[in-house]
Amino acid sequence: MNQGKLMTILSMIALVVLVAPFLATNVASGPGPRRPVTIYNPYFGDLHTHTGYSDAYEDSTPWDAYKAAIAAGADFMAVTDHWAIWHDYEAWVMDSGEWKDEQAAADFYTSKKFVAMAGYEAYLLGHCGEINVYNADVPPAEPEGYKFDRLSNFYDWLAQTPGAIGQFNHPLYVSDNFMDYADYTPTRDIGMSIIEAYNDVFYEDSYIMALDAGWHLMPSANSDTHYSDWIAGHEMRTVLLAPSLTPENLYAAMSASRGYATLDKNLRVYYTLDGAVMGSNLSTADGSYTASIQISDPDGRADAIKLVEIVSDGGMVVASKSFNSATVEWTTTLTSDSAHYYYLRVTTASNLDGVPGVTAWTAPVWTGR
Repeated sequence: MNQGKLMTILSMIALVVLVAPFLATNVASGPGPRRPVTIYNPYFGDLHTHTGYSDAYEDSTPWDAYKAAIAAGADFMAVTDHWAIWHDYEAWVMDSGEWKDEQAAADFYTSKKFVAMAGYEAYLLGHCGEINVYNADVPPAEPEGYKFDRLSNFYDWLAQTPGAIGQFNHPLYVSDNFMDYADYTPTRDIGMSIIEAYNDVFYEDSYIMALDAGWHLMPSANSDTHYSDWIAGHEMRTVLLAPSLTPENLYAAMSASRGYATLDKNLRVYYTLDGAVMGSNLSTADGSYTASIQISDPDGRADAIKLVEIVSDGGMVVASKSFNSATVEWTTTLTSDSAHYYYLRVTTASNLDGVPGVTAWTAPVWTGR
């Protein structure tokens, strides 16, 4: 066997060894009963898209969108046209018949290889922002017990609606920025699980602000497309970690904030803290934590990982390491008596503009403080 072929085989073996752990949650170390291993796979998609049923710029329907997403190789996609209750512009919203048709299209296109999500984008009173809602029917204008005249009431409705999942959309798109996330309560936290870290521009500062306010959220990177270019026309992806590709498992991942945002359509990131996968809450905080990180990009050195940072409260970088490889593995110890969370920020050689830059953010692991 010549040396070139041997090196190729060894490189392939190394990649398999590195990527394989992405699929399994490590068993937490320490005393007490061992937790069963949960197998997680990364699923790539988009949680924020539009069609002609609301304010898309081209004549299209959810049927067109889901079909295009499947053809482009996505694992999932949500159509999230505007719903009229909260929107100032009636011409930009879908009616009740269109909402039912969106649900029908999602049911039709969901299979063992693709999950079609029917969602909607709620424009909130007071220009506080817009929230995508998943896994829930649209409510009446004033559901019993709730009046949607303030943001906190909408949070309360989400938390009390079984299965409902909320995403903070393009946080700085309006000036009030969800009133800087000040309406947090542990109960309201139940309904809100995701925040866009990228939607045309970067929103990591808002992600940090929301985490510091107490919300338990995973970051997403979505196209918010208003054209007929679903998935195929965009590089960014939201990645959900789930045991298998079913609506129930993906919604469970979203509800648990178990996933990450990437501006590279096939970047694989796996991160645990003391054996707990991203999105987890540690039951105790002892001041010392072991972070385990594995990152891989099948496109090779052109998309090489350049820098991995561990970010904590207030956006402080508490650990970092430089690389120049398409596959990296890093284990490090973090020490803090006050940190509430740690998440990863990944810089690669080729961001959306084709130059080195920040490319991915993970959900945190919360320390339990």
